[in-house]
Amino acid sequence: MVKIPKSHPRYWSLYYREKIIEGMEKGMTAKAGLIAHGRGEAFDYLIGEKTIEPAERAIRAAVAKFLLAEWPVISVNGNVAALVPKETIELAKALNAKLEINLFYRTEERVRAIERELRKYDPNIEILGINPTKRIPGLEHERGKVDENGIWRADVVLVPLEDGDRTEALVKMGKFVVTVDLNPLSRSARMADITIVDNIVRAYPRMVELAKEMRNLPREKLRKIVESYDNGKTLSDVLLHIRNRLTELAEEGIWRRKEL
Repeated sequence: MVKIPKSHPRYWSLYYREKIIEGMEKGMTAKAGLIAHGRGEAFDYLIGEKTIEPAERAIRAAVAKFLLAEWPVISVNGNVAALVPKETIELAKALNAKLEINLFYRTEERVRAIERELRKYDPNIEILGINPTKRIPGLEHERGKVDENGIWRADVVLVPLEDGDRTEALVKMGKFVVTVDLNPLSRSARMADITIVDNIVRAYPRMVELAKEMRNLPREKLRKIVESYDNGKTLSDVLLHIRNRLTELAEEGIWRRKEL
């Protein structure tokens, strides 16, 4: 991994780029994952590289739904394992959720590499998806393979950095689907029940924080948080935020070397 001085103005952006590259070198991240990360980074620029209010609203609703769930599952792919392995373990514990490896470009080598990375942070944690025996109806590619005791059984599923077709297929199965996606226009974002438009490196730590705060709330209060949530409005508010921010930048004149 390239050593980046913390004095660099784009330190964190470059740091996570290197984490994705490192993930590929470890055998976890597919080449296509690098493209997906770059696309997400472009949208992160547009929202201002911070957790905006619509994302905070979605995070709160997602945490509430997971705390109400009977069999919650968090899906893990190569980019997730490269960017937030420790935070993924922490989130699963905070939400009492199971972890399942699920990959579009699935190979046994990639599955084992992701498993090894996760176990660095908890050698004893249960990891599903190693030998999946079920298939999501309508999905013929490798991502359709799921664990009988994981996504197949789940009532609530978190599918971060997701392919839209699987999100849609899971919704058709009757699953409640939460996604983390920086692109508010993606199929995943539009098909999910709750879409967190935020960088996963910010969203996961915030979800862990809120899970610890909200775990003792009465179930009725958690239900009200979920029932009052409107994903369509959230996505609209994200687009309005981007529009307004770009308008302000254009009017100020971004060529004046101001901080974006």
